[in-house]
Amino acid sequence: MAEVSIPFKISRTRKDLFQSFLDARRRHGGKKTILVDGDERRLSYTDVARASFALGGALSKRTERGEAVGLLLPTGAGAVIAFYSLIAAGRVPAMLNFTAGSRNLKAACKAAEVTRIITARKFVELGKLEDLMQELSEICEIIYLEEVREGLTLGNKIAGALGPVLPGFFSRRARPADPGVVLFTSGTEGNPKGVVLTHQNILANVYQVLDHIALDPVSDVLFNPLPTFHCFGLTVGAIVPITAGVKGVFHPTPLQPREIAKRIRKSQATILLATDTFISQYARAGDQDDLRSLRLAVCGAERVRDETRSMVKRKYDIEILEGYGVTEASPVIAANKVGNNQPGTVGALMAGMECRLEPVEGIDEGGRLFVRGPNVMKGYLRAERPGEIDAPPGGWHDTGDIASVEPNGSIRIKGRIKRFAKIGGEMVSLAVVENCASAIWPDDMHAAANLPDKRKGEQIVLLSTAADANRADMLGWAQNHGVPELAVPRHVYHVDAIPVLGTGKVNFGAVQALAKELTKKARPLDSAGPLPEAEAQAHEPDVTRPAAADGDKD
Repeated sequence: MAEVSIPFKISRTRKDLFQSFLDARRRHGGKKTILVDGDERRLSYTDVARASFALGGALSKRTERGEAVGLLLPTGAGAVIAFYSLIAAGRVPAMLNFTAGSRNLKAACKAAEVTRIITARKFVELGKLEDLMQELSEICEIIYLEEVREGLTLGNKIAGALGPVLPGFFSRRARPADPGVVLFTSGTEGNPKGVVLTHQNILANVYQVLDHIALDPVSDVLFNPLPTFHCFGLTVGAIVPITAGVKGVFHPTPLQPREIAKRIRKSQATILLATDTFISQYARAGDQDDLRSLRLAVCGAERVRDETRSMVKRKYDIEILEGYGVTEASPVIAANKVGNNQPGTVGALMAGMECRLEPVEGIDEGGRLFVRGPNVMKGYLRAERPGEIDAPPGGWHDTGDIASVEPNGSIRIKGRIKRFAKIGGEMVSLAVVENCASAIWPDDMHAAANLPDKRKGEQIVLLSTAADANRADMLGWAQNHGVPELAVPRHVYHVDAIPVLGTGKVNFGAVQALAKELTKKARPLDSAGPLPEAEAQAHEPDVTRPAAADGDKD
């Protein structure tokens, strides 16, 4: 198909991230409260600027210019200040996923040549991460923020006081094309890769989002519970509101639905960042008025189910804007808009982006999605070749997703290429299987996996938290709604929970492993008749125990 592109003003991205922050401070006023931490501490632009200059001065004595320095912190003021302080000092923040496990974190550090990690003792204690830090200390120096603050010199304090007045004297400017941040893919399909995003990449996406979704610095309050080690939580959750002058309310973990619902009500937030998994939890946990202040929720990272959309609209009258992105695109590629919201699609491309579709055998409508634009990464870092940046060929990034483009330019994501099963020569989307299950059992979670099959090449297995989920009901629903029988899973298994990642997405790597294990050991819910006693004993273990989540996939 022909390439699709939209004009974009690149002139707004010709700065580094810290200069952009200082510009926002000048535009909106240093006294304006821009950040509310998880403990309700309120920080102004000037508070963040002073802390960044002081901390940046202290960290510059313990690190090298241009060095990638690991940040292992929860969403909040500490993460934002540490991020800007490293950039002010001429360093490159490497955002580490503390839920990824020691193996993936060590591989990530090797890929980006990270030898120092910044964290906080309080966070390590609350998160029970002592063992993880012990393992990481074998390859990296661990720098605790509490110790850095206690050791601030008079010079660091002067830098904090005068930095906002004389920024050129107390900070190091970077070129727009220099690496601005390193984030990491999940490692569920091998070692995690470092994604190098330049200052220009991130700022391009910031302004693309602001062109796409109107924010009001006077009336809007953005609530962000998403981790800053994930690009959605960093770019859209932190840098976008700071640039736009919109107060951001941060929550250290997305896994506290009741607390989050109460904080949304207390802060009178108007915009929520979430995933389908998380917003459905918040909506169910909240009282009738807890989310009433929200005018919209911006959801990404996974498909928004029709059931979630209708439930949130019915209970709270909140409009969900679904978007689509990948870390490699800083991350937003497309999004729906207020006044032009098309459920089932992820909206139109961000300004300045191009896309193309390449044919995939067995798929008649759509193709493999490639994107290019000012927000697309500088390249990958790999543990096999530490420090070497592998740039996308011709600037085109292969998303690995199957998509189609509507006549009006809206993009419809059909699923990852690796989330299709080939059954008897036909390609079947696992997302369609999950959609069927969600339509029948809307209050539960479902995840499909494809496993080898001797007769047809592959078979589909469904894991479901619905106690009464079964193949017969799915077959009947499919026949009544025109869904091919190939999209009905061969077997259905009940689990207590579907494995999810810290980012809110389903951990499909863990789902695949669990499905394989259950197929060997457990009796599916669609089987007829009781198991023989000896066989029943062999099938007892692990039927309802999901595999541990480890890693993420963008």
